[in-house]
Amino acid sequence: MSHEATLTRLRDHLGADALRTEEFKDNVRVLVPRGKLYGALEFLKQQGGFDLLIDVTAVDYLHYPKAQDRFGMIYALLNTNTGERLFVKVYLNEPELSVPSAFPLWKGADWLEREVYDMFGILFEGHPNMRRILMPEEFTAFPLRKDYPMKGRGERHNFPVITRAES
Repeated sequence: MSHEATLTRLRDHLGADALRTEEFKDNVRVLVPRGKLYGALEFLKQQGGFDLLIDVTAVDYLHYPKAQDRFGMIYALLNTNTGERLFVKVYLNEPELSVPSAFPLWKGADWLEREVYDMFGILFEGHPNMRRILMPEEFTAFPLRKDYPMKGRGERHNFPVITRAES
């Protein structure tokens, strides 16, 4: 199924006003509102054949020229039968920094969503193990946000030092 056919079926499923598309070179991006995200992902997996979740990531648009939203969440999908790739994007703003977890659709979303939570503070509703994956549990900030200082906030001294025994 081509991008056009997939997008037409997705537009019919979600409603014409719930879907915008962008294309850059050979990358097709589907922009959906937060409330339609899970429905779009579910449709793309079950009806569109996008059986592989390649990546889940986020972008902080703070200080970007002409940016209207603070965060963008991006899901990279692949149909392994046709080689078709699709990027699903949703915009988020504080204080509504949560989206439904894609874990029920793709088990590979587990660690990808935890990484986005850990670095950006975006929560995934229904995730089976939503906790930090890269930073210590005691860490209270989200280091990939643009308002986080590059040298940190002096919190390093608060964490235990891990020593390794020499072998």
